[in-house]
Amino acid sequence: MDSGQPSLEAAGPGVPRPSVIAPLRAVVRLRRRVCLLRKRRPQPPGSGSASAPGAPHADPDQPRFFTFDGPEPPSRTPRKRRRRSRVVLYPETSRKYRPHAERRSRAQRCLLLLVAIVGFQVLNAIENLDDNAQRYDLDGLEKALQRAVFGQPAAVGRIVALLRDYLATHVHSRPLLLALHGPSGVGKSHVGRLLARHFRAVLEDGALVLQYHARHHCPKARAAQDCREELARLVAGVVERAEAEEKTPLVVLDEAELLPLALLDELHGFLQPQRAHHFHNAIYVLLSSAGGAEITRFVLQNASRALPPRPDGARGVHGDWDAVAAVRAEEELRAGLRALLVREHPLWQAAAIVPLLLLDKRAVVNCFRDEMAGEGFFPEQARAELLAAQLKYYRVAGREFAVTGCKQVVATVNLL
Repeated sequence: MDSGQPSLEAAGPGVPRPSVIAPLRAVVRLRRRVCLLRKRRPQPPGSGSASAPGAPHADPDQPRFFTFDGPEPPSRTPRKRRRRSRVVLYPETSRKYRPHAERRSRAQRCLLLLVAIVGFQVLNAIENLDDNAQRYDLDGLEKALQRAVFGQPAAVGRIVALLRDYLATHVHSRPLLLALHGPSGVGKSHVGRLLARHFRAVLEDGALVLQYHARHHCPKARAAQDCREELARLVAGVVERAEAEEKTPLVVLDEAELLPLALLDELHGFLQPQRAHHFHNAIYVLLSSAGGAEITRFVLQNASRALPPRPDGARGVHGDWDAVAAVRAEEELRAGLRALLVREHPLWQAAAIVPLLLLDKRAVVNCFRDEMAGEGFFPEQARAELLAAQLKYYRVAGREFAVTGCKQVVATVNLL
């Protein structure tokens, strides 16, 4: 700065010295000192290095020095804009509070309650299925039929399966109608007696089992209308009593082929859905020889499908018949019987038809041994075979089927 200023001492001797030289020098010295101090002082963080000399410091705590430079505008640091929260608008009439969570509708709660109730009812129904079936001891019935009914394993299995399905629950939309058909001596009446005996034992009430014999209760000399009224009265009394005790009654009608059309119409009326609900909870068993000729013809024509007997004498599910062939043959036989019986009366359209086949000679021998043991004789195998040889047989494909089945067994044993 000294080089830029004209020297006052270099003036000539004739130039007068002004009196302001001393203060001017003091100002120059002061300015130099300020510049030195500004260079030595550290720069504050955030300030630029190209700031103009002589500009006042931005720190308010530091002392300010006078300079000839003009005032420097203060530097403004950008401020962060605060986000304003959105205003929540509420109705004027409601309380002003913020909801914590969405409320569930009442319909959803009612739906959950309904699902819980339905699930509980389903579980309860499943438990009741087992309890209701155990009341009738169907396992014991199956063992009794297999032990006492000879030569009819397929029929026994179908009867027990139908009873299991029906007796699984107490409430039904229609009764069960079993129609057992077969020629004479194959065991239809014997099966009916075993069913009646078993249901009397498990129901603990003999009045809930009705055995109706067409030849005895409705002979030819009696008017059919009187028989119809009597049958309606007997069945109504049985089903009403069973409904009061919450049990399923059994009605067995033997020799159904002798029933007049009026009685068949009455039985058909028991199966209609418009009848009272207590008529729907019942089991009807029809024992008939209708269709016996068809069954005999079918067995003799299909005797070649039979397998040779086992060496140990054991029997399969369908006896000597092959399992698959026996099932198909039985379905064909049931379809043919239904078509034949429906021509006589529409009652058999709603029936579960169970055909009883012809008995072979081995089954007849077992009938003799069982009857001999029941009469007090020793059931000797050789003697039973001699008695069985006295009967008449159909001889087809190396097999023998009894013409009259086990019908003459009792009379033959009584002659011993």
